Amino acid sequence: MITALTVLVALGILGWGFYRAKPYGKLGILSWLQSVTLMAPWLLFFGLFSVGVYLNLVGMLLLFVISTGGYILLGRQIRAIAPEELAKRAEEIAKARAAASETSSTSDQAADQDAEAATKTPFPAAAIPQLQPISTEDLTAIKGIFGIDTFFATETIPFQDGAVFNGNLRGDGEKVHAKLSELLQERLGDRYRLFLVENQEGRPTVVVLPSSNDPKPLNLTQKILAVILFVATIGTTLEMAGLLQGFDFYSAPQRYTEVVPLAAGLFTILTAHELGHWVMAKRHHVKLSWPFFFPTWQIGSFGALTNFESLLPNRSALFDIAFAGPAAGGLLSLGMLITGLTLSHPGSPFKVPTSFFEGSMLVGTLTRVILGSEVQQDFIEVSPLVVLGWLGLVITAINLMPAGRLDGGRIVQAIYGRKVATRTTVVTVVFLGLAALVNPLALYWAIVILFLQRNLERPSLNELPEPDDTRAALGLLALFLMITVLLPLTPSLAGRLGFSV
Repeated sequence: MITALTVLVALGILGWGFYRAKPYGKLGILSWLQSVTLMAPWLLFFGLFSVGVYLNLVGMLLLFVISTGGYILLGRQIRAIAPEELAKRAEEIAKARAAASETSSTSDQAADQDAEAATKTPFPAAAIPQLQPISTEDLTAIKGIFGIDTFFATETIPFQDGAVFNGNLRGDGEKVHAKLSELLQERLGDRYRLFLVENQEGRPTVVVLPSSNDPKPLNLTQKILAVILFVATIGTTLEMAGLLQGFDFYSAPQRYTEVVPLAAGLFTILTAHELGHWVMAKRHHVKLSWPFFFPTWQIGSFGALTNFESLLPNRSALFDIAFAGPAAGGLLSLGMLITGLTLSHPGSPFKVPTSFFEGSMLVGTLTRVILGSEVQQDFIEVSPLVVLGWLGLVITAINLMPAGRLDGGRIVQAIYGRKVATRTTVVTVVFLGLAALVNPLALYWAIVILFLQRNLERPSLNELPEPDDTRAALGLLALFLMITVLLPLTPSLAGRLGFSV
């Protein structure tokens, strides 16, 4: 029943996506088809599963290979037609504006009537695009900021409601961006933002867009949703704490004193994670939205999604903010785990099967190092800090998966750029699809990534300078620890470590 419901929900989301993509024409439909190709193997597998038909591993692998190939082919087609479609859209905008100007110039009375009608009956978005081309005056003013000692513009291309300037960078990227941004501010105030990025040929390009395109703060509905998810997470952490101790909290609420310490411990880890993001964002003068928590009965929470509410200055800022959360939550969790293992002794509150520690290479190895020969027993009595530390590491590792707008995806985008981040997102989703064959939680995260977090972060104001080698090393370390936390011990490695197998 749950499987069938999941399939129906996924189909409903795909239908809604098609409805949203249709007004954008061929580009929108092709982008929607990319989502379909990624979802198709899972929909087919779980759809057949719900009616009692089971695909073997070879069949699923074949489906995922075909799905990945289709995704890549569609992506190439999108990149091939994008310039033509954008040019066509710009031409439609120009014609619409010219027609509106001609109509308004016939008489002031006609203009007043048109304005009144527009306020009462807005035109459909598909009929007249909402984007207005940049004015000639503004475009002239923007062209005036370039020079032979900063950026020598050789080509101007209308883009959305701004413009793209191709040319040659004449100096250090950071200094040039700062100078051009200052000149743009002097001439046009706070109306535009200047981005220094690389085009498809890898050459520096300037993109100027209106500040109205800046990230928007949460509206009231989104804030209410964030509060609801936060309250739900409190409920799931309390239930998780009860289940760990062998009872259902909501069937015995009078035992709240037994669950509150564990729930509070997990919330301490979640809070440390979010504070890490917030402190580093404040250092870089970047605004963050309220966190949207992901409640779950299994481990209380999968962490939270936090959006940027202002533009990022550069890729180093993106790395610092993305890395700070897992670093804070992960270090606290690791400290809890090591401290708990050190304090564990016969008579400790939790009696855990040894197989519990074999579910993670990192946790299993640390347990063997600290507890020694005790891992040869069928059960090990441990401190509650061990359980909290292990859960915290799992939450941290999940958020470090290199996909979309997860912390791991942001880290990859910051270090290696958008192309590599797009590829790692596809690989992660495919891997989760395979993992869903043995673990339903992987399907949950695959769906979350596909429909909530698969898109990369928008480019920073200055995309050219790469994070330094220290940040790159820390990013690789974080991704390595993610793998060691999520991958279980193999039977042979568990045997060599002395676990009872």
